[in-house]
Amino acid sequence: MLFCMLDCISGSLRSPALIIPCKSAIFNRKRGDGLKVSIHVDSKMKDTEISVSCSRLTPEIEKMLAMLRMLDKQLMAVKDGESYILDVSKVIYMESVDRRTFIYTEDACYESKLKLYELEQQLCECGFFRAGKSCIIQLKYIRSLRNDINRRIRLTLENGEQLMVSRQYAEELKRRLGV
Repeated sequence: MLFCMLDCISGSLRSPALIIPCKSAIFNRKRGDGLKVSIHVDSKMKDTEISVSCSRLTPEIEKMLAMLRMLDKQLMAVKDGESYILDVSKVIYMESVDRRTFIYTEDACYESKLKLYELEQQLCECGFFRAGKSCIIQLKYIRSLRNDINRRIRLTLENGEQLMVSRQYAEELKRRLGV
């Protein structure tokens, strides 16, 4: 059986709203914005395939694609000498300090044996964004942004922490967020 996640208010697919069992479905948002989600169950198919057709790639579509890519991703990290398997969707940001890489979640801080550029390569399609030479953030955890001096951007994350986006990455951040 297939399950569709449907946001009760907007009618769009999201999580964790309403989960309904379905065999085939088409959902439409408000009239005129043209979002259609079609689900077809075929027992002859060996692999699951998701196809997105659009007139242009919007920040909303990029966010949806990032969430899909993130579903099965995990990271290995260490905290207090113990190894943990982290769900990538729970990672708020990552930073490099004194040649060590730290991964921050809502609950704790972990250390990764991977370099920041290696994490960036693995996670660039999962909604993560390079904010500076030593920091990568997950876009979905950004609460607000404010222009700062020298064309930098000050981000406030969902956990209340503030991070700076260097001017080198500021325009790309605005583009990714649709601002």
